[in-house]
Amino acid sequence: MTPRAVGMFAGGLVLGIVLGWGAAVLAPPASTPTGDGPPSAAQVTTGPTAPADLRLGSISVDELPDEAVETIELIEVGGPFPFRQDGAVFENREGLLPARPSGHYHEYTVPRPGNNGRGKLRIVAGADGELYWTADHYDSFRWIER
Repeated sequence: MTPRAVGMFAGGLVLGIVLGWGAAVLAPPASTPTGDGPPSAAQVTTGPTAPADLRLGSISVDELPDEAVETIELIEVGGPFPFRQDGAVFENREGLLPARPSGHYHEYTVPRPGNNGRGKLRIVAGADGELYWTADHYDSFRWIER
């Protein structure tokens, strides 16, 4: 290859990555959401990279309260969950999470000591294994880095 051809190839590759082509090529394969239920333990434990269309901040598992980590562990093993609503479809009506088909997201309560109700803390799990944290009952979200 000539130096010019190498330069053109490298420039095209960089342009492709900048325009998002590289995200699809470099990202791990995503499972196809079926909407039939919450994500499986295998999907949750894989710790996917942030979705390409993510516009949220992130938070590491180490930064979450202990109760949130315990909720993630329950999601990974399929329960049992403390509230009957846990595992219900989260419809993303606020539009803050990446747009996905209905049934892609499921919500889980993060209980707090001394709080008898569900409170405001939630983990939302996606069918591709992604997890999101909200401490304000869906007013904001952060992608959970694992």
